[in-house]
Amino acid sequence: MSTPEHLVSPADAIVPDTKDWTWVLERACPDCGLDTPAVAATDVAAMVRANAEGWLAVLAGDEDGLRRRPSPEIWSDLEYACHVRDVFRLFLVRLNLMLDQDGPLFANWDQDETAAAERYREQLPRVVAGELAEAAEALAAAFGAVSGEQWGRTGNRSDGARFTVESFARYLIHDPVHHLFDVTGERV
Repeated sequence: MSTPEHLVSPADAIVPDTKDWTWVLERACPDCGLDTPAVAATDVAAMVRANAEGWLAVLAGDEDGLRRRPSPEIWSDLEYACHVRDVFRLFLVRLNLMLDQDGPLFANWDQDETAAAERYREQLPRVVAGELAEAAEALAAAFGAVSGEQWGRTGNRSDGARFTVESFARYLIHDPVHHLFDVTGERV
């Protein structure tokens, strides 16, 4: 299946996001409005489920509209949804590593490389919706099962960022909330 011409352009390359987003653990996000420091880690499971519902509503939209980028360097709604699905999957893997190993080092993940390799813009919205819902539920269930001293277990990114399960939960929830804001313009 070829991609319709209006979806492909030499300018489709996304400018890589090289920001260190761990600052959201220290202060509210001025864009999406999420006050991550005030989020209780024990609330993250419910927040993941609620966020997934928002994405399912987005993905119920017009397929051509979901594929259209607002500008060449900004992901389409479908690309954002694919990214959020993959963030849910990745964070489940990392959460399980933190719970099963002492201080694991997370493998690097290039979100832009993944978007290109997985051809996010060509995926079917109804399939992405099902996969996103499944990934969100698996992650929510995993966070919902964390208790007691498990919240203090640690994991590390290769850039030196160190998380506890508690800070990891709060860090995680900003990403899908922020991207839903990117798509809908609705602040939390």
